[in-house]
Amino acid sequence: MDLLSTFRIALRALRTNSLRSALTMLGIIIGVGAVIAMIGVGKGAQTRVEEQVRSLGSNVMVLWPSSTNTGGVRSGVGGVQTLTEDDARAIPIEVPEVLYAAPTHRASGQVVYGNQNWFAAVFGVNNDFFDVREWGLVAGRLFEPNETASAGKVIIIGQTVARQLFGEDTPFEDMIDRTVRLRRVPLTVIGIAERKGQSAVGQDQDDAVFVPLSTARTRLFGIVQGKLRRVNSIWIKVGPSEDMKQAEDGIRALLRQRHRLQPGQDDDFTIRNLTEVMQAQEAASRAMTALLAAIAGVSLLVGGIGIMNIMLVSVTERTREIGLRMAVGARGNDILSQFLVEAVTLASIGGAIGVALGVAAAQLVGQSAGWRIEIDTAAIVMAFGFAALIGIFFGYYPARKASRLEPIDALRYE
Repeated sequence: MDLLSTFRIALRALRTNSLRSALTMLGIIIGVGAVIAMIGVGKGAQTRVEEQVRSLGSNVMVLWPSSTNTGGVRSGVGGVQTLTEDDARAIPIEVPEVLYAAPTHRASGQVVYGNQNWFAAVFGVNNDFFDVREWGLVAGRLFEPNETASAGKVIIIGQTVARQLFGEDTPFEDMIDRTVRLRRVPLTVIGIAERKGQSAVGQDQDDAVFVPLSTARTRLFGIVQGKLRRVNSIWIKVGPSEDMKQAEDGIRALLRQRHRLQPGQDDDFTIRNLTEVMQAQEAASRAMTALLAAIAGVSLLVGGIGIMNIMLVSVTERTREIGLRMAVGARGNDILSQFLVEAVTLASIGGAIGVALGVAAAQLVGQSAGWRIEIDTAAIVMAFGFAALIGIFFGYYPARKASRLEPIDALRYE
């Protein structure tokens, strides 16, 4: 008996008990659908985390002022500005693992162009900041040395701010050399930053503008203790082949020395390794995806047990038919292949329906929850192939049992 004929007989047998076949497939349908949906959601979450890691730049750490204790009174984190530009200048000199250390002052303000205005984050930075963040420009240029040294009236803007001020249809090149106002100070647009997207906490990183640190200090915000060149953070980039922990220890030792902290005294700064934070989130995302896929796999296992159960019932019900086939010349292998094809067909049809429902469910979850969904061909092929393998695995025992029946005993079966 050829495979095509066996397949036709299998379909005919499944149609004879269509309701029972549908109920048997339900476990496979749910299992495959759940696998597809969970992998789609998990893969989308993992890709989102990877994008956030790339948006931060690789091998990045951030220094913030920590809490201080004066006369028994503790300030909050960042309550006292303990970091300076001189600290940032000393770090790459004294700590060999560090490539760049970019002092940064962050505030906010209303950016105005003509009759358009937009409230945005304002960063006082130098060009090292863009190297640390691996943040390029789509148009224009970075700050020139004289602009950084003399508080030049120049500004680089993020793409969200650019679109809000100049409109969606204005080419980025046409935005260069236009004048905007920030805290009543006229600033010339010299660059448009590349798109970075959302940060790990959901903030729009493109909703920001950048001015020279000296400009932020002397023209815009009047930073307290300006003579001490205080900053509220330092962004640090470590070399790609360097040990992040060793760099962190070196930075801590250097700053404790520069800030004259005694042994046993708490640090007056906080070091945050952003790469480690994002890698931890990525690992958690992968673990959650694996867990959800394992739970969905249980549904496939239950579906397989259901197939075995129904096929055993089918063998019992069709014992006389098996005996008749053997009496007219069917061999044991023919009976084995017939019931095995029925089991695989049952699992494959359930797998196909499960794939369709899984893709639809993943898209529905993505649209309703606003999550990113990624379903690749490999996941679909894997889930469908696993369903077929379940049909083979759980269908083999009933098929083997049918193939070993004695023709005379089978014909006599009531």
